Amino acid sequence: MSWGDIPEWAYDSAAALLKSLHISDPNTYEHCLRVGELARQLSRDLGLNEYEQKVAEFSGILHDIGKMGIEKEILLKPGKLDAKELDIMKSHSTLSAHIIEPLTHHDFFKAVLPGVRGHHERMDGEGYPDKIIGEKISLFARIILVVDTYDAMSQTRVYRRGLPDDIIYAELKRCSGTQFDPQIVRAFMQAHSTWNTVNKDPETVSKLILKVA
Repeated sequence: MSWGDIPEWAYDSAAALLKSLHISDPNTYEHCLRVGELARQLSRDLGLNEYEQKVAEFSGILHDIGKMGIEKEILLKPGKLDAKELDIMKSHSTLSAHIIEPLTHHDFFKAVLPGVRGHHERMDGEGYPDKIIGEKISLFARIILVVDTYDAMSQTRVYRRGLPDDIIYAELKRCSGTQFDPQIVRAFMQAHSTWNTVNKDPETVSKLILKVA
């Protein structure tokens, strides 16, 4: 597939959604930008073509867009969520999918949708929302899960400091085969240290992804 398969309005649509997310939750906005960039680089190093890399990138930048619909008391709670709160938090992946569903009249966003909806599915079938198992999970969802986990663990939060790469790598390896796709974990661990663009400020990353002047 060629770059022509991506409609020009895809960038404007994603930019509008991200602007709304930025207003609602700046931390999640920045997280989504980083995950999109990480997903692009990982998909490249997995040997995916340029169109597929862009699908991975858009899947990453839109994967948590549904958190705009989660109550701030839950989204920003510094302590552990109770069972009811956890269920509400887990709904963000389906909310994200619902938000971009009107765009899936075009094949590009139709390709993006499974990575957004399924980015918390696990290889052992214990993920959500659909309990999909193994390679039946969208490849893009499996990519997003690895880079999403890396970014979440590496960032400092109110309740904990960000973890160093060696600790995160060990956790990815430990959960390889149950939570994560082993092949994708191996590719990430082999290539991640050579990447450098995710350290750019959010606005620079946004311009790179969305081609904003």
